[in-house]
Amino acid sequence: MAKGVAGLDRFYSIIPAGGIGSRLWPLSRADAPKFLHDLTGSGSSLLRATWDRLAPIAGPERVMVVTGRAHRAAVEAQIPELADANIVLESEPKDSTAAIGLAAAILHRREPDVIVGSFAADHVITDVRAFRRAVEQAVAAADAGWIVAIGIAPTEPAIGFGYIQCGNPLDIAGAPDALVAEQFVEKPDLPTAKKYLADEKHLWNAGMFVARADVLLARIGESDPALLAGLEELAAAWDDPAVRGPVVDRVWPGLAKIAIDYTVAEPAAKEGRLAVIPGSFDWDDVGDFASIAKLHSGGRSSDLAILGENARVLADASSGIVVSQTERIISLIGVRDIVVVDTPDALLVTTSQNAQRVKNVVDALKLSGRSEVL
Repeated sequence: MAKGVAGLDRFYSIIPAGGIGSRLWPLSRADAPKFLHDLTGSGSSLLRATWDRLAPIAGPERVMVVTGRAHRAAVEAQIPELADANIVLESEPKDSTAAIGLAAAILHRREPDVIVGSFAADHVITDVRAFRRAVEQAVAAADAGWIVAIGIAPTEPAIGFGYIQCGNPLDIAGAPDALVAEQFVEKPDLPTAKKYLADEKHLWNAGMFVARADVLLARIGESDPALLAGLEELAAAWDDPAVRGPVVDRVWPGLAKIAIDYTVAEPAAKEGRLAVIPGSFDWDDVGDFASIAKLHSGGRSSDLAILGENARVLADASSGIVVSQTERIISLIGVRDIVVVDTPDALLVTTSQNAQRVKNVVDALKLSGRSEVL
C-alpha cells in the first residue's frame, strides 16, 4: 500500500464480473463469459488479470467480486485467494447499479467509512503502475467527498464508447490531475467523435468509478429510492447465512435493472459533484473480435492473430483473427480482416468491420429459442 495516499487504508476494490460478452459469441457463452477467458495470450484470464492489478493496491483481502451464481466455481478456481465473504452472488443479472450498489452496501455495513472503487472484470490494462497512480488519485478525490470517474484519453474517434467532457482543474490534495466532469456524452456519431478527439477535452468513459460508499449509496437513493431500499435490505441480511437466502429470493427479482452511469455518474456530473481523473495508461474493453485482433497484432492490419491451444491454421496472404476450439484445419487464402471463430457446436465467420454486429446473431438466436448455443 502506498504511503501518504489519503483514504487508501479505507479503500476496497469491487470487481463486477457479469455479462456474457455477446459480441464475442460463440467464444463467450452464458456458462463461460469473456472474463473467464485468456484473450490476450498472457496465460491469465481477464478476471485473473484484473485481480492481479487490484490486489496489491489495498491488499488481496480488500477485493470483492460480484458475479452470477453459475460462475462461482470458475471464479473461485481462478482466484483461490478470494475470501468467501468477498464473493457476492447474483441470482440473475440486474446491471451495474444493483451489482455495485449491493457490494457497496455490504461493505458500508462492515466499514461505515469505506471508500469503494468499481473495475470491470473484462478490461485489458498493461501499464499497471500508471493504472495504480490513477486509482490512488481517485481515492484521494473520493476521500474529499467527490464521486470520481477514471477516464481514458482517446486514441481514435471511437463511436462505441461514451465520453466524459472535462472542465476546470480541481484543487484536491493527493489528486493533482483531477478535473471537474461537466457531462457524460452518449456514444457519438463519427464526425462528433472526431471533434472530441481533436478538442482534447473529452475522455472515454471506461466505467471505472470510485467514491465513499455512503456518498455512492446516497446518490443511488436520489435516483431510485426503492432500489436503494432493496439494496440496504439485502445488505442487512447478507452476512447472516440463515436469513440471506430468503431475503435475496424475495428482494433481488424486484430491483431495477439499470446501469450505474444513469443512476450515479450522469446525475452527479449534472450536479457538479463528479470529478474525473485522466488515465494515462493503455486500456481496451475487448468489446469485439476486432479488438482482440488489434491486441495481438499491435495494431498492424497486415497480421493474422491465432488463438487456441490446438489451433491448426493454414494462411496465405490473409489477415484478421482466428479463434479455434477444435482440431479442424482452417485454411485462409487471400482474405483480409477476416474473423473466424470455430467451436465444437458453432462457427462464426465475419470481418473486423462487422465485428460489432455479432450481437445481432445472439439476439436472433434468443428469439428463435436456440438457447443451447448461447
